[in-house]
Amino acid sequence: MSIAQILGVSDRNNRRDRVSGCLMFHQGHILQALEGERADLDRLMRRIIDDPRHTGLRVLSDMPIPERRLQEPMSLCADPASLLDRIGLPCISRLTANEAETLLDIRKAA
Repeated sequence: MSIAQILGVSDRNNRRDRVSGCLMFHQGHILQALEGERADLDRLMRRIIDDPRHTGLRVLSDMPIPERRLQEPMSLCADPASLLDRIGLPCISRLTANEAETLLDIRKAA
C-alpha cells in the first residue's frame, strides 16, 4: 500500500471516528500522533494492534490534552529530517514522549 493510499484510508476512517492525526515517515520508521475522544482512540488502537501489518508498536504518550493541536483527520508531516534536526535527533526510532511533544509543537507553530 502506498503512502497516498494509507493517508486516504486513514483520512476516511478518522473522519468517521472523529479522530485527528499526523503521520511522519523517516528511514523506515513511522511516527503517528492521534487526538480524539478516549472511546474513539481506544477503538482505533484496538484495530491498529489487531492489524498484523503493524509491528513494533510503541505508545510514547497517552494523556488528556486541553485542546487538539491536529485539526485534519490525517495529514502527512512534511520534511521529517528538518524537524528532527531542529531537536537534534537523527531518526524517530529512539524518540521520547517529550521529543514527540516538541515535534508537534514545532509543527503547529509552522
